[in-house]
Amino acid sequence: MPKIEIRPAISTDIPELVQINHHGQTDYVWQMNRVVNEGEITIQFREVRLPRSVQVEYPYPASALLANWKDRAGLLVACLEGRQVGYIGLSDDHHPSTAWVTDLVVAPEFRRQGIATALLLAAQNWGIQRRLREMQLGVQSKNYPAIRLAVKLGFDFCGYNDHYYSSQDIALFFTRFL
Repeated sequence: MPKIEIRPAISTDIPELVQINHHGQTDYVWQMNRVVNEGEITIQFREVRLPRSVQVEYPYPASALLANWKDRAGLLVACLEGRQVGYIGLSDDHHPSTAWVTDLVVAPEFRRQGIATALLLAAQNWGIQRRLREMQLGVQSKNYPAIRLAVKLGFDFCGYNDHYYSSQDIALFFTRFL
């Protein structure tokens, strides 16, 4: 398998990165169940297999990358044989001492080849170099592949927000100490 190169993005990368298909597909979701009793609220998430695959729309317009890529503290690009096949956007002003993953995108034809893992590991090194203490990411409850990746890489579930995305999908938050 060819070697994945991870490097900081440059301005000429952005138009190609915007063209990557940001959407995904899944057969599973994390379903939320909320029970409210007097003096107690119980929130439970469980993995549910869907009767058929569903399209997972990316929660932000790809064109937003074109407009605000310079506002990110970090933007790393994954290249395979000279072609940009994915990227990870990072912020370091969301929470104190925390690297926040703003975007994680891999072109569909290159998924399940370790590219997202390489991007997240490079982002962790980016955070360590800046003396940040933890990394957080938010994913849609429908984005099962991203949830599995976060868990595989040692991220712990740390919360949710059911009004985070304009699509009304629940945001699940994961964190990992660096």
